[in-house]
Amino acid sequence: MTTESLAATDRLVGRNYIAGEWNDAGERLETINPSTGLVLGSYANAGEREALAAIDAARNAFDTTEWSRDPRVRSRAINELADRLAERVDEVALMLSRENGKRVSETMWEVSTTVDWLRYAAASAIILDGGRNSEVSPGVYFQTGREAMGVIGIITPWNSPVILSMRSIGPALAAGCTMVVKMPGQTALTNTLVAEIVASTKSIPPGVVNILTEGGNAVAPTLVSSPDIDMISYTGSTHVGRAIATAGASTLKRLSLELGGKTPLVIFDDADLNVVVQNALAATCLMNGQFCLTGSRLLVQRGIADRLRSLLVDAISNLRAGPSEDPTTDLGPLIDASSAARVDKIVAEAESYAKILVRGGAIVDDERPGGAYYQPSLLEVDRLDVPIVQEELFGPVQTFEIFDDEADAIRLANGTSFGLGAAVFTTDEWKARRVTRNIRAGFVWTNCWGVIHEAFEEGGMKQSGYGLLCGPSAISEFQDTKLYAQVAPPVA
Repeated sequence: MTTESLAATDRLVGRNYIAGEWNDAGERLETINPSTGLVLGSYANAGEREALAAIDAARNAFDTTEWSRDPRVRSRAINELADRLAERVDEVALMLSRENGKRVSETMWEVSTTVDWLRYAAASAIILDGGRNSEVSPGVYFQTGREAMGVIGIITPWNSPVILSMRSIGPALAAGCTMVVKMPGQTALTNTLVAEIVASTKSIPPGVVNILTEGGNAVAPTLVSSPDIDMISYTGSTHVGRAIATAGASTLKRLSLELGGKTPLVIFDDADLNVVVQNALAATCLMNGQFCLTGSRLLVQRGIADRLRSLLVDAISNLRAGPSEDPTTDLGPLIDASSAARVDKIVAEAESYAKILVRGGAIVDDERPGGAYYQPSLLEVDRLDVPIVQEELFGPVQTFEIFDDEADAIRLANGTSFGLGAAVFTTDEWKARRVTRNIRAGFVWTNCWGVIHEAFEEGGMKQSGYGLLCGPSAISEFQDTKLYAQVAPPVA
């Protein structure tokens, strides 16, 4: 396969980072630019041997050093990590755009926002101790303390590997944990830049953060089954989350799982349709539809269905899938050609029960080679029990579903096994409060979509997982509570 020239960066080799040292062992695999279909470089594919070495390094760092003891040292280290990342935002963002196909504007947001999230984690190390104490009866004293859970296995997806890895790394460091971070092979060169940034953070001792890139399936199962890993923090599909929960049960491993979603955008007939269209397009284009919070279901009140349908058909038909580095692109390619083919097959199968409003599909031409491009699709359905409604697609495909009243809207919004995100569009504040209160989802927006902040928790309901990241609860995910009790001796 032809190798692409990288004029803006010389990072052509992906490596693993174990115990403060670079490790190039293992089979070499290639990473591909989905915008061009060309090889970007190669990387050392970590396997069980590298996973065990990384686990040993993290265990040793936790058990034999003072890392977990001094929160001020940890806070300074996380701030230094943020400094090192801030110095390389442009470089990391460009590589990420080339490896996973997101537009450069999106990867710039991801990397720069990650710096802010690390600053929050640094602050949480010294202000969120979580302890309390009381004299519960005369001479009987109880005190609780929060302490690091131990060694964490962090498993990160390819769609946002920088921010989603640091979303766990930051609070885990703040809590006093050590860790093994398994990052995806699709973003191997980006992963190596992240590892370089960790390595350049001199206040993080060797072995505290170990970073592995895996293109197969040996590292993650090793982390989940190892008795030396105290917790798994996983972001990814519900299918894999179930497998992790099953395998982790053998060691009663603590789990934090942020899993799949099927986000409904509930649009009432009094909504501002300009706001609706703007958000609906963003909800299908962001991350090229490869986002656990992608607004994949448009639930529309009957009174505005005809008007909104026409507006959306026109707007979606004019979206342009193009190269990730082209500033005129509305959305980039999917992660690879097989993903584009998979999404196209799902839409083709849906033609038997859905009305096709916009038939996008896979694109291959001189400007968009490689087979990973997918033009967005919009399908109208009137059933809940169909795959296009019930299954996470991970692509720029939306359904158009009609409801009659609030009760019907809530029924449809809650009609899948997922409960990660939802949005409600209405100019009636109290209607919004009623409906958002009754939707079973961890994120619920009103007259907007996709707005997040490091100071507020993220997590899912139902089969979208459990556990919270970001906000003041994040550090608690990586800590245990210990109770101390004392009884005063009798006075002589």
